[in-house]
Amino acid sequence: MRGGRRRVGAAGRLVARPKLLLFDFDGTVANTLECGREILNLLAVEFKYRRLDDQDVALARDMRNSELMKYLGIPATRLAKISKRGKEELHRRMDGIQPFDGMLEILRCLHAEGFQLGILTSNSAENVTVFLKKFDIELFDFVCTSSKLTGKGRVIRKILKAHQLKPRQVLLVGDEVRDIEAAQETGIHMAAVTWGYNSLKAIRALNPDHVLETPEALRALLCGDPWSPSEGAP
Repeated sequence: MRGGRRRVGAAGRLVARPKLLLFDFDGTVANTLECGREILNLLAVEFKYRRLDDQDVALARDMRNSELMKYLGIPATRLAKISKRGKEELHRRMDGIQPFDGMLEILRCLHAEGFQLGILTSNSAENVTVFLKKFDIELFDFVCTSSKLTGKGRVIRKILKAHQLKPRQVLLVGDEVRDIEAAQETGIHMAAVTWGYNSLKAIRALNPDHVLETPEALRALLCGDPWSPSEGAP
């Protein structure tokens, strides 16, 4: 992993069936997009930063987290407190959070195909557990959480060590630039989805191994028989 330095395109396209599918939660499995914006704007009053209004959403989707924080006027020193409060507010709203169309069926399919499934999220494990139980998709071997400040790379390395996996045996499925960066930093494969927080433009700028525009594209990528990676996702 070369000291944790980011290596663009470190893993490359899948050439063998991965052992572990590692899913981001918000914006990938669970549609928390509008709820997340509501909470962000609610906390803007408390923490005195700029609201993210309707006309700002498209612009925000093109931004990295650090760029969005600067745009909204959120200092890095307040991010931990804002994140904690955001998780608390989201917990009160979890009953109203829905999965993205097609995700439940795809997850059940992948589980039935024998893939090991895990979740890596900056949300709370409690919120994720509530969601998984509600929709009867308690199919994941583990739920690991990461900090928005320290990123996901550090946790990915712990997962690799704990499960005795090599980077090329893991595929991360996520919707944000920071997911791509974490995958490239740690040398695991990356499938970036386009239905979440970051835009297709922002995703493609980092050249992830695969870009998926529908949940069905993930099934097509992974469920060849005999296994072979799909050519349908550039």
